[in-house]
Amino acid sequence: MNYFEHPLAALAIQLLVRRLGGSWWLGAAIGSAYFLGREIAQAEYRWIELFGHGLRANMPWWGPLDLRVWPKLDQWVDWIGPLVVTCGLALFAQKR
Repeated sequence: MNYFEHPLAALAIQLLVRRLGGSWWLGAAIGSAYFLGREIAQAEYRWIELFGHGLRANMPWWGPLDLRVWPKLDQWVDWIGPLVVTCGLALFAQKR
């Protein structure tokens, strides 16, 4: 996946929610939350593999937030990109 696919998918979700629910901000929240949740779930698996000896029970609540399991740029861009794009559109639409 390239860096544009997640933001474009988040925008599509935002536009759909805007069409159905009437709120740009609700669409931004749902579109961004999907990708943030996805990346946090992947971080959980990385933490379990690296530090939890393969057992979910060994993971503390803060495990997916441990910066040691976020070493690559694309892991950050995959949730920050959708957040920035959808919130930017919501701000732009709000000012119109």
